[in-house]
Amino acid sequence: MGGFFVLRTAPPLGPATGARPAHRPLAELYAGRDDTPLTARVDRVAAGLGVSGRERRVAASAAQLGLAARLWSTTLGPAALHGRFPDLAPGTLHWDGALGAPDDLWWSGTATRPATVAELRAAVLEAHLVPLHAAFARDGRISPRLLWGNAGSALAGALRELLRWARAHGRPDAAARAVALVSGLLGHPDLAGTVRGPALRRTSCCLYYRGASGGLCGDCVFDHAPRTGLERRPPAP
Repeated sequence: MGGFFVLRTAPPLGPATGARPAHRPLAELYAGRDDTPLTARVDRVAAGLGVSGRERRVAASAAQLGLAARLWSTTLGPAALHGRFPDLAPGTLHWDGALGAPDDLWWSGTATRPATVAELRAAVLEAHLVPLHAAFARDGRISPRLLWGNAGSALAGALRELLRWARAHGRPDAAARAVALVSGLLGHPDLAGTVRGPALRRTSCCLYYRGASGGLCGDCVFDHAPRTGLERRPPAP
């Protein structure tokens, strides 16, 4: 289905020496014992977007959105196709914040969970997104509404990719299961209202337009980038 749905099940090896890279369990980050991997990830994204200082929050938003997309994709994909998904407990899901996107994830677990809304909510939203948002708040000031908007956008993006794959491979059953699961997940108070309409367009801004490129995301809440004068025009059809 694409790189965001890939999940390693063996420790990756370093490209030059064969040594294991610095993948660490996300549980360590969530516990607040070492924020180095998160700081490294935001630094890398900030350099790519050409932002610094107060605009570091732009990079933090992009980094969180990317990781949220990986968490949703690696669970929703198997859930839709097979009716079960990997139990990505934070102690078994390893991540190296110094690497590029999509975020490289290594899962050392073996257990799976049934594909229900409640199980996905517990496995991703409660076990990962809540403590992940707290970790990003330690990196710098960033709006909780923005982070939950990113989480909703990431879930919608995973659904779009899955539906595209299902159509191309003749899997209407997987598409129907994915739609049902995402509909249920978007009913949670933290995600409710984060996207709208049949296109699942987001209702908040991820700040990407404040990067050097000044571009907009495909599901952006804006029709034109703010501060250009174009935002005063009527919305695009």
